[in-house]
Amino acid sequence: MKTLLMSALVLSTAMLGVVPAFAQTARPAKAIKNIVLVHGAFVDETSWDGVAAILTAKGYHVAAVKNPLTSLADDVAATDAVLDAQDGPTVLVGHSWAGVVIGEAGDNPKVASLVYVSAFAPDKGETVSALAAHGPATPGVKAIRPDAKGYLTIDPAVFPSAVAGDLPKEVGEHLAAHQMPISHTAFDAATEVTAWHDKPSWYVLTSEDQVLDPHAQAFFAERIKAKVTTVKGSHASLASHAAEVAAVIEAAAGAR
Repeated sequence: MKTLLMSALVLSTAMLGVVPAFAQTARPAKAIKNIVLVHGAFVDETSWDGVAAILTAKGYHVAAVKNPLTSLADDVAATDAVLDAQDGPTVLVGHSWAGVVIGEAGDNPKVASLVYVSAFAPDKGETVSALAAHGPATPGVKAIRPDAKGYLTIDPAVFPSAVAGDLPKEVGEHLAAHQMPISHTAFDAATEVTAWHDKPSWYVLTSEDQVLDPHAQAFFAERIKAKVTTVKGSHASLASHAAEVAAVIEAAAGAR
């Protein structure tokens, strides 16, 4: 998976006409150096490989959380463990489902700012299931399937176009075949903490998203008073537009 995602990063930077980030300016001395990346449902921490490579090359200390996806509490605990290992102020970043996770784990005193990437940003007491029911189901949501134990995946035939439509087809197919199921109980768990009330927030809104509706993303971004960057990309923009996502994380670190 890592090789495929790095290939996607190279392709996306070429399509955008930008210089590969590995050759760009190093991290400013006053910028927050610690970055913790939290992955969403159906994928694992390698979904952040492109962004992590860019930031690491600039001198940031980057850690990616491996969520068990067994419950909201378990994912928050995994994120807290990584945060506790940081040696100072940290930017906490969440993609998709992980927006719920960073809202809770962001209460950690080491967290200086939050970055939401195509992510849910619930308020206290809200659930993903209830929020998703407020609007029409997207192609990605319609394709979610439960197994006999209540774990959810996205129909592999739909996954490449609905989740990763701007990645090479073989990357989308690989991701579809190697999904990380998430327990349905995670989506039904009500949030208890909403760190965005107290921490400055940034939001990467993906305008071609077929999983989390862009209108819902705009609602979340406005509600949390985030600094918004709109990317013309899919739900997998953390890979297809890694350079742009990394730039927003740098802004949250105080480098821009």
